[in-house]
Amino acid sequence: MKYTSLILSALLLQSCFVAKDYKRPEMPVAAHFKAEVPGTDSLSLATVSWRTFFRDETLSAYIEKALQNNLDIRTALQNVSIAESYMKQGRAGYFPTFTLGPNFTFTKTSGNTQFGRITGSQTLIQFDITGNFSWEADIWGKIRSTKRGFIADYLRSVHAHQAVATQIVASVANTYYNLAALDEQKKVLEETIRNREEGVETNKSLKTAGIVSEVAVKQNEAILVNARALLLDTENAIQLNENILSVLLGESPGVPDRRAFDAQSLAIDVKTGFPALLLENRPDVKASEMALVKAFENVNVAVSNFYPTLRITAAGGFQSIDFPQLFSPKSLFVNAVTGLAQPIYNRRALKTQKEVADASREQAYLAYQKTVITASREVSDALNNYSTADRKIALKQQEYQLYNESVEYSEELLENGMANYLEVITAKQNALNTQLSIISTRLQKLNSTVELYRALGGGWQ
Repeated sequence: MKYTSLILSALLLQSCFVAKDYKRPEMPVAAHFKAEVPGTDSLSLATVSWRTFFRDETLSAYIEKALQNNLDIRTALQNVSIAESYMKQGRAGYFPTFTLGPNFTFTKTSGNTQFGRITGSQTLIQFDITGNFSWEADIWGKIRSTKRGFIADYLRSVHAHQAVATQIVASVANTYYNLAALDEQKKVLEETIRNREEGVETNKSLKTAGIVSEVAVKQNEAILVNARALLLDTENAIQLNENILSVLLGESPGVPDRRAFDAQSLAIDVKTGFPALLLENRPDVKASEMALVKAFENVNVAVSNFYPTLRITAAGGFQSIDFPQLFSPKSLFVNAVTGLAQPIYNRRALKTQKEVADASREQAYLAYQKTVITASREVSDALNNYSTADRKIALKQQEYQLYNESVEYSEELLENGMANYLEVITAKQNALNTQLSIISTRLQKLNSTVELYRALGGGWQ
């Protein structure tokens, strides 16, 4: 009855938790993002699977391969496995510990001690099989907080893995689109070089006919050399991006296949009206909050350590100096102890632990705030970039059309002796730059859409 009362008292004391419950802090962002028109559109890019979002089958295959082979994501998966093991350990915190094992004890006492002078040197041999039991009552919530901390850390690792996945999806897509755009620019430059080579021959004929001077010929040769230099830069950029894509796929540098730039499109139209609450879909925001939860529970554990610990221990088994009598009923022994230990002085260890836990919690909260604010900025930047690129494409196409007309008019005037060749050269160079700029602007629109998808937390589904 006495032991039963102690155990019941321990169980009742478990309701006396000093550990606090975690409450989510307010999101430190505005209700709507800057440069965004508030709306009621419930569509969230974050909820769309990347298999639906990207239409290019070749790109989808690359993303699938990267999510399986990329070294960063494989490392993140191992972090999840580690955290899962600790979580299982935390859940087992309420269970007792029990050990069982045989022992052999050999003791020879000294004959030169005070006791040895009387009894002489003695030898003792003992065999035993002992089981040890220990259980700690969670009076103040320390075990519960430890368990919650391990669960939070596991969830943090899961969300961190998802965050790596979103980044890999975005990186593969952007690199793939960069390659397609560079291929398109290379095609434009190769066509430009062919036209300018013809132009050089034409101007040489015009010089022979006395229509243009040697200056015009040299200027035309100069813009041909400039186009060839641009082509070299473009080919170098293509090779560098091919290497980047290969590494993202977890492979050695190679020449990945890709479809034409004109064939690239995304399945979802970007719409304004993304409320700030959508940031909660971001895996890195969730991971940062779980790190905050872990730090919060560590404070609970540090506070609980200041209070008494109720522990029940017991040992039992068989002991005998004669091995044949080891399992005799007379060899049975049992020992049970219930103890309450209150920390008094331990060289400031508990106070230091509490101060460190408080500081770590504050660090985790600041990191959470920074993550949320950074996420908000990334969404705002992506919306701005998309909106700018979308409007800029039409202007650049109009600019290219005007420069093309300028080239035609200036060449016509040159043939009639009403313009100098510098005007023709300038118009041709401006037309080429604008044509390349159109490709870059279309690429910017694709990249900003992918970035918005990633910024809202899409890509890991």
